Amino acid sequence: MEKQKIFGYVRVSSADQNEERQLKAMRQMGVQQDHIFVDKQSGKDFIRPQYTKLTQKLQQGDLLYLLSIDRLGRNYKEVQEQWRMLTKEIGVDICVIDMPLLDTRTGKDLMGTFIADLVLQILSFVAESERDNIRKRQEQGIAVAKAKGVKFGRPKIKVPLEFPEIVAEWERKEISFDEALEKSGLSQSTFYRKLRGYRLLRQNALSEHLR
Repeated sequence: MEKQKIFGYVRVSSADQNEERQLKAMRQMGVQQDHIFVDKQSGKDFIRPQYTKLTQKLQQGDLLYLLSIDRLGRNYKEVQEQWRMLTKEIGVDICVIDMPLLDTRTGKDLMGTFIADLVLQILSFVAESERDNIRKRQEQGIAVAKAKGVKFGRPKIKVPLEFPEIVAEWERKEISFDEALEKSGLSQSTFYRKLRGYRLLRQNALSEHLR
């Protein structure tokens, strides 16, 4: 009989989040680095390349570690489907480190299976509810902030009042492009974008004058 292989799955919701806590937990469980699969994207739609690779490697009798049940997804239905696929279709054992009751290696009798399924349903429901609550709190917070005059998004880049003079000097080749950027305090892309707008206004003004 082939020796049981041990794997770990780690997921963070974005590339900015730190996965070190989950990785540390995997190492403490004895999972080798090349058997840890890490995805850095939202669990919203379950398109995760590393998770897909993991499921292709898993075989019956293998052991999969998760730090928490919501690593499988924050949608109640998806968590249930993935758990069922892993444990029933592939036939792997799953151990959820933060929730010892969710360890399929123990309690394989009818009562143990019932308890594990019940805990899974409760936890995945709670995870989805918490996600909805967070979204609602964010929406409420944004609404309150907007009511107080807080503006969201990128701050508008201010164009210096002397921008037309800087453009004129640059067009007359009295200053270099780098000098024009330095005097205006704009980046290259912003300078060209503002330049297009300025030239369009200048052209329209000239057209109005010639009528």
